[in-house]
Amino acid sequence: MNFAEPNSTRETASLRARSILYHDVTGPNDHDSSGFSGPAAAHYKLTWPEFDQHLKAIGNVLKSAPVTIFELLHGPSSSERFLLTFDDGGISTLRIAERLQEYGWRAHFFISTDYIGKPGFLTSAHIVELRRNGHVIGSHSCSHPRRMSSCTWDQLLIEWKQSADILAQITGEAITVASVPGGNYSRKVARAAAESGINLLFTSEPTARAQIVNGCRVLGRYGIVRGMSAASAANLAAGRWAPCVQQKVAWTMKMALKSIGGNYYERFRDLCFGQSGSA
Repeated sequence: MNFAEPNSTRETASLRARSILYHDVTGPNDHDSSGFSGPAAAHYKLTWPEFDQHLKAIGNVLKSAPVTIFELLHGPSSSERFLLTFDDGGISTLRIAERLQEYGWRAHFFISTDYIGKPGFLTSAHIVELRRNGHVIGSHSCSHPRRMSSCTWDQLLIEWKQSADILAQITGEAITVASVPGGNYSRKVARAAAESGINLLFTSEPTARAQIVNGCRVLGRYGIVRGMSAASAANLAAGRWAPCVQQKVAWTMKMALKSIGGNYYERFRDLCFGQSGSA
């Protein structure tokens, strides 16, 4: 599905939406059963009881169901400006979608295409089923690079274009939506996405305001991690000032450390988690 280019920078600047970033949901002692393995990836995986509590709490603060990005851009301005997104494409996505559909909700699922059909990840048939049920399918790159912003221009084009082409072949429609793996965003990453036909790119920056890069809308998301309470998730979904600002401050500090530390930051992160992992 495609959507129209913004008419002006003002149009994009006025686009505001609260987007929540989830990754995966697993059993309490079974984090490696779905998606990427290792302690670093597990940091972003909820248990099923936690996830159910999150959905209930979020539902209690929403005035209407979450929208998809296409509904947001083309629907009435009074529509609820809240979006649910899930990264990586772990096999638990099917069960996640079933939970969402109990509420009548639709979400965005971003797939790293190199992992399609591998143990712990979705198959092509699963992706078709998700799309048939009204969920949005988008690219999460091919290989899920640890530092997307450090890729060369040619590497970025491969990551975006090939992943979008693979998903287009599976779904039978153009893929124009994507999310940046690992939170490693830069304007070069967005420019390459735009060059590859991506019209909207989700990042991990906790903000509700969009920007535009070479015709590509760039929209941030508020992240959910293991152990975050249902009340905290609901406050982010509702756009309450204090938790949103708190996450923004923490994210800004993290990005500063990444910029200063470079590969040393990644090594320190691995030491903290006990091993390397993707998220």
